[in-house]
Amino acid sequence: MKAYAVSLLGWVLVPLVALAQQSAPADLNTITGITVSGGTVEINGSKKPDFNSFTMTDPPRLVIDVSGAVFQGVEAELPVANGTVTGIRTAMYGTESASIARILIGYEREVETDIQSAGNKLVVKVLGAGGGTAVAANTPPAQQQGTAEIASATNTPAGANAQDAARAAASDRDAQDKAAKAAADAARADRENQEKAAAEAAARAKEDAESERKKQEEARLASQRQDEERRASEEAAIAERKRQEEDARVAAKRAEDERRATEQAAADAKRQQAEQAQASAKNTAEERRAAAQAAAEAKRAEAQAAAQAKREQAEQARTAAADAKRQQAEEAQAAAQARREEQQQARVAAAEAKRQQAAEARERRQERTVASRESTARPSQGSAAREPRESGGGATSSRRKTMTLVGFQQQPDSSRVFVRTNEPVRYNVSDAGNQVVLELENTRVVESNNTLPLDTHFFPSAVSRVEAVPGAGHTVRVVIQLKQGVRYQTRQEGGLITLDFPRPGR
Repeated sequence: MKAYAVSLLGWVLVPLVALAQQSAPADLNTITGITVSGGTVEINGSKKPDFNSFTMTDPPRLVIDVSGAVFQGVEAELPVANGTVTGIRTAMYGTESASIARILIGYEREVETDIQSAGNKLVVKVLGAGGGTAVAANTPPAQQQGTAEIASATNTPAGANAQDAARAAASDRDAQDKAAKAAADAARADRENQEKAAAEAAARAKEDAESERKKQEEARLASQRQDEERRASEEAAIAERKRQEEDARVAAKRAEDERRATEQAAADAKRQQAEQAQASAKNTAEERRAAAQAAAEAKRAEAQAAAQAKREQAEQARTAAADAKRQQAEEAQAAAQARREEQQQARVAAAEAKRQQAAEARERRQERTVASRESTARPSQGSAAREPRESGGGATSSRRKTMTLVGFQQQPDSSRVFVRTNEPVRYNVSDAGNQVVLELENTRVVESNNTLPLDTHFFPSAVSRVEAVPGAGHTVRVVIQLKQGVRYQTRQEGGLITLDFPRPGR
């Protein structure tokens, strides 16, 4: 029975998943020793034990599971066989962070135990006396009956006759046969009980093993889920960190681009202000020179007109005197009529001269008013002494022409400035530095919209500004301001004059 109990104890513990004994983490209860003294078993650990226990039968055994514990320096199998304890087996299962240390204590018979915790020690005691009388108590009743009959036969009186002795011997043989049969039946029943107990123990062991396997599988799946969740959390953290780094990099690049754009815009604005101030100063100086020249020309024209009027009057007077002398022979009435006609002609001539002077004065005042009103925005008109680079128009009528339109047109490879008049005009084109001036002879501007400047600096063109202004001596000046000096082509078709400027850098 002892050998059978020990082998069954080992068979029950084999299915458990044993964990290798290794250095235990600091937060686990480390079981370092198990001692046996009679029916008392002491389990020594590093912490106060947290345990569960249950009993099993066939063979009798006590199972103790200590939670959060591992073995260190404890053998997996401790054979005892001291009459009460047959042996002790140890095993571990669960995960590293949720380890369970199992101690299985096998007994010779069914016993009652008391389990007490004393500090870091777990003490298991067997209650009551030992079962030494169990063998006599387990003797089959049939065998006891046979023994009594034998004793009775031994005490038969010596004076019994042979027939009584034969009957006693036959009865003794029958009793022995019955006892032998009862012993055989008892042995067979005991063997069947043992086989049944072994089968039940094997079934329970199989159930326990299956339960342990399921627990181990659940623990493994839980550990796998924890590992997967941890990996997913780490991957999500890495992805979030990368996204934050990318956002920070994009924000820094955007801020740097905005800073550069702001600096570039400030530099462009400063440069444009400087260019505008320079152009304004230049335009102001040129306007002053043009105004002075126009005033001088106006004075000269007035003086010439006055001298011409005087000469015409003198000539008329001389002619009248000569006519008077030639007609002295005519009648007094004809002479008087002639004098009246001369006087009338003189008055008409004087009135015509005065009217012409007033018209010219009004035109000069209008030109000065327009020049004064647009002096702040008007580009340079060039010097009057500038020599024309080219001229055109050929033979035209003596009628005063009207400029009806000035415009700008951006073309694929060039930019075009065009001027339209009501009929062909004579013109001159001159240039100096970054300025080209188209002067239309005997021409006027009727609509004030045609004197508004055209700002073209934002086009990919050499032309930055175009403006038409009335000039001196019944002329119209179309001033073309360039970003840089380039060669250009002038063409006239009827009342349309065009100037084509190639793109810069071409």
